[in-house]
Amino acid sequence: MLKRRLMEKPEIDKPQWPRAAASAAIFRDGKILLAQRSKPPLRGVWSLPGGHIEPGEKAHQAALRELREETGITADLYGVADVADVILHHDDGSLRAHYVINVFFGVWLDGDARPDSDCMAVEWVDHSKLSERSMTQGTAAIIERAAGLLEDTAQNS
Repeated sequence: MLKRRLMEKPEIDKPQWPRAAASAAIFRDGKILLAQRSKPPLRGVWSLPGGHIEPGEKAHQAALRELREETGITADLYGVADVADVILHHDDGSLRAHYVINVFFGVWLDGDARPDSDCMAVEWVDHSKLSERSMTQGTAAIIERAAGLLEDTAQNS
């Protein structure tokens, strides 16, 4: 029974939620890389660069790919900072989207940050300026956690 269910094709006309995604908290010279979203429903909101995990792609590979596609940079990922849910609803309360995001942390390696694909803008933001940004829910706390993990990693090296 289970094998038959696994072999069945999903209904194409119904969105399949939740969807797996990956993002990255990337640090350089004490600053964090943020991306301003260009597509609804989060157009204009700042978040960590990231996106969907493609079928057969590992989460950390997706984070690196999305980082490169959205910002033009490459990074070294040290580990997982968090697993976050982004759940959006329509005005009537029905589910609009649900993403389970594997959030990695690491450091910049190469490239000049520039907006591409799904971004209006990208910017290295000083920690003290984060509160001035309209960010996706939970992003500030994830950045704090990632910064702490990065500091722990540096101390243990």
